Amino acid sequence: MAVVRRNIIVNPADRDAYIEGVLRLKREDSTLTTAAFGIPGPPAPVSTYDLFVIWHFKAMMTPVPPNGDVGQRNAAHRGPVFLPWHRFMLNLLEVHLQRVLDDPTFGLPYWDWAIDGSLPAPETALIWKPEFMGGAGDPVTDGPFAFRPGDPDSFRVRVEGSPQVTLRQTDRGLRRAFPNAFPSLPNALDVGAAFNVLPPPLGDPDLATYDFAPWLAASRGFRSRLEGFTGTGLHNQVHRWIGGDMAPATSPNDPVFFLHHCNVDRLWEAWMNRNGRTYLPGMEESEDLLGHRIDDPLVSPLGAGATPRSTLDNTGLFVYDLVP
Repeated sequence: MAVVRRNIIVNPADRDAYIEGVLRLKREDSTLTTAAFGIPGPPAPVSTYDLFVIWHFKAMMTPVPPNGDVGQRNAAHRGPVFLPWHRFMLNLLEVHLQRVLDDPTFGLPYWDWAIDGSLPAPETALIWKPEFMGGAGDPVTDGPFAFRPGDPDSFRVRVEGSPQVTLRQTDRGLRRAFPNAFPSLPNALDVGAAFNVLPPPLGDPDLATYDFAPWLAASRGFRSRLEGFTGTGLHNQVHRWIGGDMAPATSPNDPVFFLHHCNVDRLWEAWMNRNGRTYLPGMEESEDLLGHRIDDPLVSPLGAGATPRSTLDNTGLFVYDLVP
């Protein structure tokens, strides 16, 4: 039976379960070490949670095509696969959370940041209170993911990106710097505009189509609007507003990452409810798009297999309590 993904702000039981599950995955030894991923230094255990950090970083550092530029298109971002890749990641995390919580009914909660983006000061929103995710800081010093230097069991960042754009070991607290590169989070009007397919100047009919050639970051269509390379920012704006550990390729270091992406996935589900469970590009496109075409395997160093097509209808796995 499908689990229900709910708004974390109004469902304290889901909030508490998510926090507990993340802390358990952070303490759990995956049986792999940093040496397995080519991370320099003495081999150190990698937690199950940190596998997701490494996975995200590795995908972002994988260019598509292989001789291309990761800043133009990579295996998880800046192209059509952005939404399927992250849905697959969320699904896998949800399974692990269900396992460590011993609760097959657990659904990954989402953070509806558009509500907070409508506040005069989004940094005062409930999500940043100690009973939720804690606030900003270098390091974060309140909430469930606070850093306590003398306590080895407190939440710690163990893997981060280096200036050489490689992974390295570390041992520090979580960082958040909001409000950072943007004055605010996206708001409800920004979200509504992403679904507005009226003729210009009132809207954009291209938003009824998932993506367009040349299949790059700022191509026309809904994917680039939701990813944040066209329009008002949306997904990208949230990362940049929070800053700190949410800014680099190792952004899953912040547990807010998964709440954010669960909301992005919810918006994709809303788009498919309106426009059909469609995806582009198809397999007739060039192999230069390998990893982004509908039946290409998603790039995953964790070994589990999926394709964009396999992510289009996951209603047998989960549903959202509310879609816009």
